[in-house]
Amino acid sequence: MNFQKTDARSDLRLVRLSRKGDRNAFGELARRYYRDCLNFAKYMLQSRSEADDVVQQAFWKAFEHLDQCLKETEFFRWLLRIVVNECYAVMRTKKRRKFLYLDGQNTSEARPLELVSLASDPEHELIKREMMEVLRTEIGRIPPLFRNVILLRDIEQRPMPQVADYLGITVAAAKSRLLRARRELRTRVVRQCA
Repeated sequence: MNFQKTDARSDLRLVRLSRKGDRNAFGELARRYYRDCLNFAKYMLQSRSEADDVVQQAFWKAFEHLDQCLKETEFFRWLLRIVVNECYAVMRTKKRRKFLYLDGQNTSEARPLELVSLASDPEHELIKREMMEVLRTEIGRIPPLFRNVILLRDIEQRPMPQVADYLGITVAAAKSRLLRARRELRTRVVRQCA
């Protein structure tokens, strides 16, 4: 994932001010990195509402433990590590949830309660979910040169001039790279699904 470029010295100055109790300085840090943290959490959790909660919690923890952000460490990398840990905590919690029997029975001999799917075509939904998983996996495997342009344009849906600016190339070069990246991804997905 390609994140916005900021001046680490400016971050360090804001961190120092925040440690001294300047809430506006921490607010500026939050404004700088909120969107990138949210996008990263959404990618990990696949849920906007959970990602919102995780990022809020991560910023709160960062504020509480600002003294642990070392001078040598970039603030954003430290903050992103907190976001990742919070995402993992949410995923662990989801994994530990126990099954709740709607009919009140929890013995293995009881006939399971069947629920009707609200989806119009459960098979189609399953195929769609599996395809999304293949896409996520293959996006993670393509070279970073291609991965970054796909993430910025197709996942984050940023306009091409902004994509080009983030990548430090011309719009024409960004379009060409996106075309090559999509072709590479398509080839990998077809090979995976064959």
